[in-house]
Amino acid sequence: MSELFDQPTEGQNAPEFSVSEISGAVKRMIEGEFSHIRIRGEVGRVSRPSSGHLYLDLKDDRAVLASVIWKGVVSRLTTRPEEGMEVIATGRLTTFPGQSKYQMVIEDIQPAGMGALMAMLEKRKAALAAEGLFDAARKRPLPYLPEVIGVVTSPSGAVIRDILHRLRDRFPRKVLIWPVAVQGAKCAPEVANAIRGFNALTPGGALPRPDLIIVARGGGSIEDLWGFNEEIVARAAAASDIPLISAVGHETDTTLIDYASDMRAPTPTAAAELAVPVRLELLSWLDGQNARLSRALTQGISQRGQRLRDLSRALPNANRLLDIPRQKLDGIADRLPQALTRSVQKRRLALSETSGALRPRALTTRIEAEKRHLATLGPRVDAALIRVLQIKREAMDRRADRLNIKPLQADLTRKRTDLDRLSQRLSQAGLRQIDQWRRDIDRLERLRQTVGYEATLKRGYAVVYGDGALVTTSTAAQSAQSLEIEFADGRMTVGTKPARKSAPKPPEQGSLF
Repeated sequence: MSELFDQPTEGQNAPEFSVSEISGAVKRMIEGEFSHIRIRGEVGRVSRPSSGHLYLDLKDDRAVLASVIWKGVVSRLTTRPEEGMEVIATGRLTTFPGQSKYQMVIEDIQPAGMGALMAMLEKRKAALAAEGLFDAARKRPLPYLPEVIGVVTSPSGAVIRDILHRLRDRFPRKVLIWPVAVQGAKCAPEVANAIRGFNALTPGGALPRPDLIIVARGGGSIEDLWGFNEEIVARAAAASDIPLISAVGHETDTTLIDYASDMRAPTPTAAAELAVPVRLELLSWLDGQNARLSRALTQGISQRGQRLRDLSRALPNANRLLDIPRQKLDGIADRLPQALTRSVQKRRLALSETSGALRPRALTTRIEAEKRHLATLGPRVDAALIRVLQIKREAMDRRADRLNIKPLQADLTRKRTDLDRLSQRLSQAGLRQIDQWRRDIDRLERLRQTVGYEATLKRGYAVVYGDGALVTTSTAAQSAQSLEIEFADGRMTVGTKPARKSAPKPPEQGSLF
């Protein structure tokens, strides 16, 4: 040691060290004395930077020891340290010269007994429950008969054989196996990735998406089952869109995935029983339902047939129901010809009375008056137009002496042109009106000829006169002294009694037989 340092000069009691020298000496001493130690303490502050290393504090009621777990060791840990967890850490002490402090490099860390694991589990369970991951409202019902079942488990264990055997016995279904490690450091990330992977499959794709997921593992100690207590596994199970059954351990084993899943099965075999019904029981139930349906249909038809027969016996005979309507129909048929005859007679009498009011002489007189009126309208219109034109010309001549003649002459020319056009239009309108009146007269003449009795006589009818009056009834004909019948081509006398009056003049009205 004396060769490494300068000899003390006169008056000095100790050699001088550089900072690096003293730090290196302390480092060698500490690492030499504490190269392998085990420390029991409570985990304090925990830091996980992006480098992958893990920094934490080990503490008790009087001191704190800074510790570090390098990235390579972190990946091999079966239990990740959490704040408040009591652990036993194995490693070595070293110094960090850059900050003049010492720390422990941890190579292995384990919970300090079963109580520490259970305390950490209860703390994690309470935190996840406070977030609502275990709420019953979030749990989805299991499909009654899934087409595809996804199983997350070890492919080499007895668990998968038990599940496949049970499914084959109850109701064979398609099974997709996602192989994972069911214990150790790789268990939690592989199980979480398997759950997320099944949910990421496309429905109807080349690899079908499961309708149900079973996460299964056999029994074991709490350390063996600890991967299913990890937070990433519980969160993956709670976030699964596919209904999930957890079947981890035996009936007495409970892990966090049991609380986050939609259904917990006590064993993997029980999970297979929860996943599918028994096919034979379904077939038996279906046969029973078919038999019940057949019996119900047969009984219903029989009851309705009996009811129909009972109602048919209570109904009266169809012929008896039709007797009265048939009798009424016969009576109406007998009265129908007489009713038709009376109706024709009433209408014929109404027609005779109406035609009697149409006097041919009155129509002829009106037509002649309209013709004379039309004949006088033409000359009167021409004379009136000439008089109006003369009056307008005289007025314009009187005004021409007081006004400028040229504008007035131009205006007069325009007015004369307008007057000529107006006269022409008026003349044409008058001619059209006269033609319209002539057509109306012709129409009235045709109407007179149509409704006049002379046209009726040509169709084979006759007019009877008695004692100068129109005869319309047989009583009047019997009381008349003489009867005269007018035909289309003339008149003739039928029967004569002692004459008391001169021959009557032809009336202006007639009655049709």
